[in-house]
Amino acid sequence: MTDIFNGKIDVAVIGGGPSGLAAATELKRAGIARVVVIEREPEAGGIPRHCGHPPFGMREFKRILTGPKYAARLVKRAINAGVEVHVDTTVVSMRAGGKLLISNKNHSGKIVATRVIYATGVRELPRSMRLISGVRAKGIVNTGALQSMVFLKGQVPFKHPVIVGTELVSFSAIQTCRHAGIKPVAMIEENTHTSARWPTGIFPRLVGVPLHLNTRLVSINGDRVVTSVTVADHLDNKREISCDGVVLSGKFTPESTLARMGHLDIDSGTGGPVVDQFGRCSDPVYFATGNLLRPVETGGFSWQEGHDLAQKVLDDLNGKLPQADDIIAIVVEGEMIKYAMPQRISRTSNQGKIQLRVTGDAKGVIKATSGGKPVGEFAINTRAERRILWPISSLDLAKSNGQITLRFDPK
Repeated sequence: MTDIFNGKIDVAVIGGGPSGLAAATELKRAGIARVVVIEREPEAGGIPRHCGHPPFGMREFKRILTGPKYAARLVKRAINAGVEVHVDTTVVSMRAGGKLLISNKNHSGKIVATRVIYATGVRELPRSMRLISGVRAKGIVNTGALQSMVFLKGQVPFKHPVIVGTELVSFSAIQTCRHAGIKPVAMIEENTHTSARWPTGIFPRLVGVPLHLNTRLVSINGDRVVTSVTVADHLDNKREISCDGVVLSGKFTPESTLARMGHLDIDSGTGGPVVDQFGRCSDPVYFATGNLLRPVETGGFSWQEGHDLAQKVLDDLNGKLPQADDIIAIVVEGEMIKYAMPQRISRTSNQGKIQLRVTGDAKGVIKATSGGKPVGEFAINTRAERRILWPISSLDLAKSNGQITLRFDPK
């Protein structure tokens, strides 16, 4: 493989997960001369590499695959297309104009890419950021660490854990436990319903894992090892559940460290970079895609987003993308709307959709105004963390004064 430090790079992709690999593959197939994927892990493929269970691949390969087989196919497809995949290679710094400071086992130095696709995905919040009290004992892990232990290292960190959370990844934790012969004693959720869509709430009971809704984790108990957890219901009635481990699942945040340390604008709502409807960042040389943009979507959705982004980057390289100057800012008001992405819209194009999430059960209308005047509205009936897609074409961009404010009006 060509040394990454030698020669001109047309597009550099930071992150070798489904979204980054999809974008790189499509750009190479479209005729871009040199496309490189920079992946800090020993293997590319992203989070699915750690998920030794189905279902992956229906959208991309029209068949059901386990996570590792899915990841391997994505990598093979990219390499067969001519993409350079550089593993064990870390981007230390992103700088203006596509300048990247990178390091691998052989060398450290600077590369310059004509365009950069930023696709570093998400990570689960650690215990320290969840403000959970109690002991610092062995056996407290997030889902990613559990999957790595079980599928990559052949380790069994506990026998009878409690799983905290009911996002899709939480049910992945159950499947990982079953693979390793681990029998969770409970799954707890602080809300009145599971975060993941129905019928996921049936699955724990089908496999013998009690599901406790309206139940929050208060503390983790034990000494050097976990012996129990204290939980409380919505009336603050506390009780203990005996266990030897805790899986802290979900509550994702974008892996946006490079942007936070660098020059790209960050959105406080998503935690990821600010982008327009083309995925273009505040530095127009940089584009972003995948779960870096918002926590969190499935591998298949992220793959599709990367696949679609490739055409936008190609258009930009060919001078066909609208300039990043006549921009309308998207702002959210009130506590119900968690975030809106993209955070900027090019006035000269109504392509794309605004992705939104709400903080709780929401039935009503999201109203869009500019300068106090209505420019659109969108009816919703949804729950927290459910995907909402609002076509930009339904907004009257011509009436905007440079900012559109979104606010939820309950019915």
